[in-house]
Amino acid sequence: MSASERRGATRTAVVWDVLRPILGAGSRDVLDIGGGTGGFAVKVAELGHRVSVVDPSPDALAALSRRAREVGVEVDAQQGDLSSLVEAVGPDSADVVLCHGVLEVVDDPAAALATIREVLRPGGTLSLLVAQRHAAVLARAMAGHFGQALALLDPAQAPTGRSGHRFTAEETTELLTGAGFEIASVHGIRVFADLVPGSLLELEPGAASALVELERAVAERPEYLPLATQLHVIAT
Repeated sequence: MSASERRGATRTAVVWDVLRPILGAGSRDVLDIGGGTGGFAVKVAELGHRVSVVDPSPDALAALSRRAREVGVEVDAQQGDLSSLVEAVGPDSADVVLCHGVLEVVDDPAAALATIREVLRPGGTLSLLVAQRHAAVLARAMAGHFGQALALLDPAQAPTGRSGHRFTAEETTELLTGAGFEIASVHGIRVFADLVPGSLLELEPGAASALVELERAVAERPEYLPLATQLHVIAT
């Protein structure tokens, strides 16, 4: 495994720990919104599920198709976004929806979650992964970008877009409950993974696996949520 793959594994290990029992055995209809090049979608398809990806980037979808062919699975790739989601896949069409890193870039997160609820079947599950504000403030301050850190403190003043729109755990759960979801679990993702130098993972034997175990140990501890780069919320 390359250094970049080791770092990637430390960043997603806890997400997969949560997703695997939700996906369970058998074949389910899984929709990955903004699934891009298929980092999650292809692995879910390898588990035997029927997977669809809706993403606005034709280049990302082309890369997804290549990745799926390389491992011998089928993934339905459609160009689109949340505004056209119901038309693209139909209402009540998914058992599980993955929405990872998408809520940051939509104009109206509440409306986006209402749309996701419409495409989920009754009893379906949403896996929501969002960037977390407290960690973003800390990261920018540590990098010397004090003005950006200050702007992020106030959600009303923070810039929108992938580099600026962030959520706290309280804001995320309020958005979900307001859209009619019930919260099943909240995990902190990348609590330490983004703070550890890459050179340590490359040079220190066993460092990557030890970091994964540390991430697992703190993922459900509320006192560490403010340090997490991302929040992973499971809702039904």
